[in-house]
Amino acid sequence: MKAQTAPRTARPRITGHRPDTPVRAWLRLVRVFQKIEQASIDDIRRAGLSMGQFDVLAQVGATEGSTQQQIADALLVTKSNVCQLLDRMERAGLVERRQSGRTNLLYLTPEGRRLCDRIIPAHERTIAELFSALATEEQAELLRLLRKLDHALP
Repeated sequence: MKAQTAPRTARPRITGHRPDTPVRAWLRLVRVFQKIEQASIDDIRRAGLSMGQFDVLAQVGATEGSTQQQIADALLVTKSNVCQLLDRMERAGLVERRQSGRTNLLYLTPEGRRLCDRIIPAHERTIAELFSALATEEQAELLRLLRKLDHALP
């Protein structure tokens, strides 16, 4: 006797029209962003950092002597979020706060500088590799178009 199989149900069909170009472009931009972000996060986690810690390390490394507020502004996060990240990074021996009047100026420790000098170039190589599917001219055009869109948005 032949085994009975459950009746197949038809997959629901998506009806309607194909989304307009702006919607398709947005969806593609999100998909590409997610893939690049995942590759970045994987590299950064292998170095023992969270994405937030990486951002702080990169900002402080590029602008040593900045205040916590300047770093918060550059990262588009609140001063309290930066404070929490800095607390962890200070305990890990990566950054130090130096009192200057009523503010703290931020500096990398020697260990933080070594990590920054290793992880930033590695991250930049990863990004360059991911973008290598585009010719140099295409990368420049993509940057121009994204900058144009960025400046047009509120």
